[in-house]
Amino acid sequence: MSKNADLLLSRRTVLAGAAATTTFPWLFSAAHARSQRPNILFVSIDDLIDWAGVTGGHPQARTPHLDALASRGRSFQQAHCNAAICNPSRTAVLTGVAPHVSGVYSNQAAWWTGVTGVPTLPALLKQQGYTSIGAGKVFHFGDPTAWDRYMGDPCVKHHAEDRARPRKSDHVHVSELGWGPARSSRPNIHPDEKVAAWVSGVLASKHKKPFFLACGFYKPHLPWIAPRKHFDALSIDDVVVPEVPANELEDIPEMGRRMAHIEIHQKVMGRKAWKEAVRAYLAALAFADAQLGRVIAALEAGPHRDNTVVVVWSDHGWSLGEKFHWKKNALWEECTRVPLVFAGPGIRPGACERVVSLVDLYPTLAAMGGAPVHDRAAGHDLAPLLADPQADWSHHCLTSHASGSHAVRTERWRYIRYADGTHELYDHHTDPGEHHNLADRPVHRPVIERLGALIPTSSAPPVRDVLQKCRPK
Repeated sequence: MSKNADLLLSRRTVLAGAAATTTFPWLFSAAHARSQRPNILFVSIDDLIDWAGVTGGHPQARTPHLDALASRGRSFQQAHCNAAICNPSRTAVLTGVAPHVSGVYSNQAAWWTGVTGVPTLPALLKQQGYTSIGAGKVFHFGDPTAWDRYMGDPCVKHHAEDRARPRKSDHVHVSELGWGPARSSRPNIHPDEKVAAWVSGVLASKHKKPFFLACGFYKPHLPWIAPRKHFDALSIDDVVVPEVPANELEDIPEMGRRMAHIEIHQKVMGRKAWKEAVRAYLAALAFADAQLGRVIAALEAGPHRDNTVVVVWSDHGWSLGEKFHWKKNALWEECTRVPLVFAGPGIRPGACERVVSLVDLYPTLAAMGGAPVHDRAAGHDLAPLLADPQADWSHHCLTSHASGSHAVRTERWRYIRYADGTHELYDHHTDPGEHHNLADRPVHRPVIERLGALIPTSSAPPVRDVLQKCRPK
């Protein structure tokens, strides 16, 4: 292990305190850590919003496997993304570099040009002696330098095959939204089922070295396609849709109103399809949870059960009508809050209410693997909170949108400042639905000044857009 890695592990042990050295045996010393490093099962679920059962966002969410995992591990109730769009969020997670530093703001950006010289998380652990293995959607654009083994072509997204698409009579298309039950009920038709089967096989095999295994599920990303049983599990008449006041956007600045895809909402309402859309998302969510269940069952039945840390996360949230917004790519709670669960050896059960950021995953997992963290990493090692959910934690989450618009989330407040200087403020103690913008009330001026000081004074220019779908080797 390098001198830097020795220093990092020593510093991490001091920060986490005596409780962490007891909870995490691989942190007792740098020499001991080399032989005791855990395997890491790193599961990403695209567009998994806080409607999961563990985060309590929707009463009809069916996520028994994620909930069961959370019940025996640490579930972070206030985890937020650093950008509510796939490529910028995944770049932040996998490199540790915040969007306003990398300049990666769009799904078309060549993320690697904004993080030159920074190893991605799987590549970093690979350098430290891990076997790096991946399947499914992990990066938005692939990184062929990251893997020892990868299922299929890492530069190709997983899309539904013909037999997984709905029949024409079952397919619903409203504006940019689409959903319907899968054409076939046969198993292993959907690409996510194939990912789950492949990852299960990896977990059933013995490995000579510790492994970092990334498993990326595409659902519940659009289109919301899942086996019919997941649609039939919920009667359309019983579906609960979000409560949205009629004057929801009246106190929102113009830049915020432009983020809300109100034209999509109008089309959904014109088709009287709000309940259908919510049911379809819940069906896709249940399907994704079922695939997670297959992977966790394979881990439990295999040889790596007792030495594997499981991390389940989502790249960002998604709005299904809140603030009359559909899709992601905004700075409100529904677009930034995501489930985040750690489970495995040494991680005590319990929920944590501290605000954490997805960019924290890079330093946390690097430290678990005994790897040094580069100096551009924006996150903080979660070890203190994994040891004690009530540990002191003074950090906030910064979420960025394009160049110059940001949201700061603390345990009580969300403060949004747009690039034109207009802003929003929400008190989550009294207004968890973010219905009342308090930014223009003089009584809250000290809060705005304090939170505004956490917003970057400058942002990196956007990196150039590209057509290629993969990082050059």
